[in-house]
Amino acid sequence: MENDIQQLGHEIYGKKVLALEPFSTERIPKLERHGRPFQLFTLWFGSNLTLADFALGFLPIHLGLPWPWTILAILLGNLLGGLLLGLAAAMGPAAGYPQLVLARRAFGRVGGYLPAALNWISTVGWLTVNTVLGAFGLVVLLPGLPFFVAVLILIAVQFVLAVFGHNLIHAFERWMAVVLGVVFVIASIVVLTGPVPPGSYQPLGAHGFSLFAIVLAASFSYIASWSPYASDYSRYLPEQSPKRTLVLWTWLGGGLASAWLELLGAAVAVAAGSQSADPISAFHGVMGGLGMLAVIALVVGGVAANALNLYSNSLSARALDLAWPRWVLAALAAVVAIGASLYGGGRFENFYGEFLLLLGYWVTPWLAVIIVDFYFGVKGGDMNRAPGTMGWWGLSSYLLGVLASVPFMSNSMFTGPLALRMGGADLSFYVGFVVAGGLYLLWRRAPGTKTIGQVP
Repeated sequence: MENDIQQLGHEIYGKKVLALEPFSTERIPKLERHGRPFQLFTLWFGSNLTLADFALGFLPIHLGLPWPWTILAILLGNLLGGLLLGLAAAMGPAAGYPQLVLARRAFGRVGGYLPAALNWISTVGWLTVNTVLGAFGLVVLLPGLPFFVAVLILIAVQFVLAVFGHNLIHAFERWMAVVLGVVFVIASIVVLTGPVPPGSYQPLGAHGFSLFAIVLAASFSYIASWSPYASDYSRYLPEQSPKRTLVLWTWLGGGLASAWLELLGAAVAVAAGSQSADPISAFHGVMGGLGMLAVIALVVGGVAANALNLYSNSLSARALDLAWPRWVLAALAAVVAIGASLYGGGRFENFYGEFLLLLGYWVTPWLAVIIVDFYFGVKGGDMNRAPGTMGWWGLSSYLLGVLASVPFMSNSMFTGPLALRMGGADLSFYVGFVVAGGLYLLWRRAPGTKTIGQVP
């Protein structure tokens, strides 16, 4: 039966762009493998030329971090976070599974429910936030358009992309990489040659390590937070695709786009001055006669990011062993996002954005465990697990990594005692990664334990 399904999938899907993807969390068979590693560059480049990155660039200017230190923090954060994204994406071709399913080898089937649930909440949350902000942009472009209609338009487009799945999403992001790339090149030229160059920015107060660490953590965590999705978009590539090449193209695509938009956002915040509270309005004003083009780019960029959010949301639900078809799960998330968008309107996204940043603390300890398991564990074999299995070493290492990072957390909702002593510097992402990965490696290689990758 499984072979028949795989053969049917090959016949109706193959390399076609406008065909419904027949697979969800199953292992992609060899007959279905297609594509080149370079497509990971265009996917992550197109999906990160978006409003969230652009808005993040306003943070260092609002904090008062000098321009040279802003550049360094953004570049370093994306360098480190993009590398983790690349390491996650490189697992896809060898495993053939989505990211949360291949993590079952370390966490077990039951242990994997926790990160799957967290990622479902995170993806539907970012879907909501991007939709609300994109709807505001549509209202700016089309005065008189009701907000709820703008929300429905955006959700409908994103739903179609998510349901058609892998091939259409890759094709869409290739176009976004080119179209949005050209628009933001024009925007960068306009901003950098404007009357208020970024280098003229002089913060009033003294800055310290804490401000630099806050911006570094924000840039790092944003690009790294894509990692629970990474293999979702690389698993169709040929199984023997070189891992170094996969890491490189993902790293370059995501890291370059994210760093570029964050730096552009910071430059716009400088140019807008006291009018920089709202990123969309600030961009519209700074761009002058090209303001409408700038808003269009931000709206379309939000769709590019949300196509990934909604698609991976449905795979997260399947990783929870919900047996409904993928399109039903995508529709469920879309309905939740519509309700949250209409309920929140202009108030909800600010609070929920902070909530999502807090929720993002789960990613790096989890990622450390699966990186150790994949790159330092046994080679080959099926990474999926039977129902009822529990990976105690992986889950324990992960939870202890999260626990160790709590004193170092710093955000508007909670500041740990050690972060407070360091002036609000947030080191939790790095601490959680090192503790979880180190513990998993040590415990798995301790005398009397099984080989890494074998669930007890």
